[in-house]
Amino acid sequence: MAHGVRDAETLPTDAIPTGPRLSIATACLSGTLEDKLAAVSAAGFAGIELVEEDLIASAWSPERVREECDRRGLTIDVYQPFRDCEAVAPDVFRAGLHRADRKFDLMHRLGAGTLLVHSSESADAVDDDELAAEQLHMFADHAAASGLRVAYKPLAWGRFVRAYAHAWRIVRRADHPALGLGLDSFHVLCQGDDPSGIRVIPGSKIFHVQVADAPRLAIDPTEWSRHYRLLPGLGAFDLPAFIEHIQSTGYAGPLSLEVSNDVYRQADPRQVAMDGMRSLLVLQESVEHRRPERARESVRLTGLPAAPGLDGMVFTELAVDEVSGPAVARTLTALGFVHCGQHRSKPVQLWQQGAARVLVNSSAPNRVLPGTAAICAVAVESRDPVASALRAQRLMAPVLPRVRRPDEEDLASVASPDGTAIFFCRATHDGPAPGAGGPRQTAGIAVEPQACGDGWLHDFVTTGQVPRSDRWVTATDHISLTESVDDFDQVAFFYRSVLGLRSAAPVELSAPFGLIRSRSAADPEHRVRITLNTAALRRGAWSPGVPNPQHIAFATEDAIAAAQAMRAAGAVLLRIPDNYYDDLDARLELPTTTLATLRENSILYDRDEYGEYLHFYTELLGSRIFFEVVQRIGGYRGYGAANTVAVRMAAHRERRLISLREGDDHARTPVQEYSLAHLTALSLSPPELVDAAAEAGYRYVGLRLTRVTPQEPHYPLATDSALMRTTKVRLAATGVEVLDVELARIGPDVEPRDLLRFLEAGAELGARHVITQLPDPDRSRKIDRFAQLCELARPLGLTVDLEFPSWTETPDLGEATRVLRAAGQPNAGMLVDLLHFARSGSSLADLAELPREWFHFAHVCDAPAVVPDTVEGIIYTARFERLFPGEGGIDVPGILAALPRGIPYALEIPRATTVAQVGGKEYARMAIAATRDHLHRQAEARLAAAAG
Repeated sequence: MAHGVRDAETLPTDAIPTGPRLSIATACLSGTLEDKLAAVSAAGFAGIELVEEDLIASAWSPERVREECDRRGLTIDVYQPFRDCEAVAPDVFRAGLHRADRKFDLMHRLGAGTLLVHSSESADAVDDDELAAEQLHMFADHAAASGLRVAYKPLAWGRFVRAYAHAWRIVRRADHPALGLGLDSFHVLCQGDDPSGIRVIPGSKIFHVQVADAPRLAIDPTEWSRHYRLLPGLGAFDLPAFIEHIQSTGYAGPLSLEVSNDVYRQADPRQVAMDGMRSLLVLQESVEHRRPERARESVRLTGLPAAPGLDGMVFTELAVDEVSGPAVARTLTALGFVHCGQHRSKPVQLWQQGAARVLVNSSAPNRVLPGTAAICAVAVESRDPVASALRAQRLMAPVLPRVRRPDEEDLASVASPDGTAIFFCRATHDGPAPGAGGPRQTAGIAVEPQACGDGWLHDFVTTGQVPRSDRWVTATDHISLTESVDDFDQVAFFYRSVLGLRSAAPVELSAPFGLIRSRSAADPEHRVRITLNTAALRRGAWSPGVPNPQHIAFATEDAIAAAQAMRAAGAVLLRIPDNYYDDLDARLELPTTTLATLRENSILYDRDEYGEYLHFYTELLGSRIFFEVVQRIGGYRGYGAANTVAVRMAAHRERRLISLREGDDHARTPVQEYSLAHLTALSLSPPELVDAAAEAGYRYVGLRLTRVTPQEPHYPLATDSALMRTTKVRLAATGVEVLDVELARIGPDVEPRDLLRFLEAGAELGARHVITQLPDPDRSRKIDRFAQLCELARPLGLTVDLEFPSWTETPDLGEATRVLRAAGQPNAGMLVDLLHFARSGSSLADLAELPREWFHFAHVCDAPAVVPDTVEGIIYTARFERLFPGEGGIDVPGILAALPRGIPYALEIPRATTVAQVGGKEYARMAIAATRDHLHRQAEARLAAAAG
């Protein structure tokens, strides 16, 4: 359903824990120190560990770093690391003390109180605890003279001191008040040390505690630590026990996250910081749950309501379009579902069978390519929906209130990291309301997210069809989602923490398109189940035109009868090869009649010590969604044998290839991607533009970050952090991406470096391209500055695409070509705007000869055939009076044919009068509909001409 937005990226003030101070090492995050501090502050951390490399790379002075931390309410709890200072030769130690004194001076300037010293790794170190204690004592003397402390941390790969018990013996022998122990969960647990021995250490002698999780790996601990650490809750370590041992000592210092991971270090630092805060809050909650007598205190310490019990899936919502919608409807009908309700005000259908409900939404955010369907929302039945929603907000899940009429249920949802909306509902009625119904009251609290009550079905008017409970499907068993490898851990932890699900250990599965990593999560009663999949090394689609498949699994009480009845009703079920059943017979020796029945109906089988599992699949509906029907017998709690994933994927691929060869699949024709250029609806703010693009079916948006004329609205995303956050939330929730940002207009008085923040804002939004214009009569200067802009944009992953309006000093294709060739930059591009191309008199033949890699997207529009006779008139047409393709005199098909196939078409079609009449959102819908229709008619005409 359509959703609005409320900014919920930052932790509410009353949710900040009153227990241990939560801190994070800057090494966990990507970006510059400025980026990291902003991310840490936004996530609600109280302090940081300042890692030396981040300070060295910063342009800020230590005093400035201290000021910036103070301004954000952050303390610098630790400066680290200091290496190889103990058990070394006298001359080495003296050099180390000299270095330390310089660091102590630096820490004074920073306002940091503790230096984290790692146990020696140096080949010069000796195995002599007495010498180590003596030198650490002297080291601590120097620190104390500066009013500082030293935390001595044992490294798992240290030369001699690797275990915390060994480090504690040295610290105790050194006997200095300014010397204490630094404990890192990774270094303790990766070696298999028993952490219960921590309990004998006085809390006053533990100066700093770091936490990180990790998978169990049989590799060198240095590599393990530097590349594979995970956020708490995502690995194999028993961190609640570790923290409980720490707390038993009376330790009162910060609890700091130190997670070195290649994925986190390349991700958006704000998102990683928020995930880190979420993981620490849930870790604290887990610790308290180990001590039932303090269960009430967990709410006080973490600000988290306990996760209420869940009683099942209420509905799954599918976003569809005009191609995928009918395919989904046909398949649901064949599976025994009936279209029993129609939403009062939105194009949303309710399909139901037994307790399984599917909402089919043809106006939902367009998170996939045209012609596909996708899971866009999931509703779970909570025993306390308000507490579930409050917990989600406390864990920084973005709240997505719904736009509704006064007589409609006040639903709200939170967004998961992949954009899926999560609703929390009470028990529902059996079907949609038979009548109109009046306004309804819902539970909610003033500033917290409201929760879905039991009245959402009253928003649907009955179609007259009654769902049956005596057919083939009884409920929704589970949903399965595919995530990118970068998002896999983040999404898994979101469902675990927000919904209170229990995660199974990740498993690796062999598949035809690469190794798949899979992880399942379920509530304790196994009434809500979600499986997540990713392929770490996959590049491209799982199968021809199949990006990141998803499916809904429905429960049945008789899989064999259901398969037979569904196939008879017209369901296209996936055929499983005979080789699978031959192997099944060899492995499990099933009764002959049972095996024959499974083979005949293409039903897969598994069993474990608790029960049996029968399941079968539909074919792919388009290029992403499919359905599964499962029967659980006894206490079976898995999702099928590991080898069935490869069997299913291979079977889907075979059917997909047959469909493509036979021409009965829309995917035979490449799908054209569209972007909504901001000038088309410049009255819409960036978040509104994203919503408009999603609702109309665009894949991308182009955002205007700078004001081109004094009269137009200005959206300062580069400097307005609240607007930036809100825009990013809408992008995440809808799945729309930023194709380009504009406008880097470099005239005689503009230096490229002045545009650096503009470029960085574009990169933060995930943009791919930057539009630039060069209204500079000095060719040498504009070439030089264009090259400089490209060099600034390249590290940010941006191309710089030169547009050539006919009224500027770079007025046509020829001049733009000369600039690109002279600049010689690998990320330089050329933007062909159909209006500018036509008005400049540029040559189609010349365009067709240019390097294909120069063109990343095109601005598509039409314009009146009569060209204004003044520059002012040409500019006015460009900004206020463009036409939809096919309505004017521009050779739209000819220009597009001279460009590379497959590039996105950005619709830049400003028409001020029409926008004023119908509004920006409706006009955006009209623009894409008219463009698609025109290009489709042109394609049909070409085919007809070729056939004739």
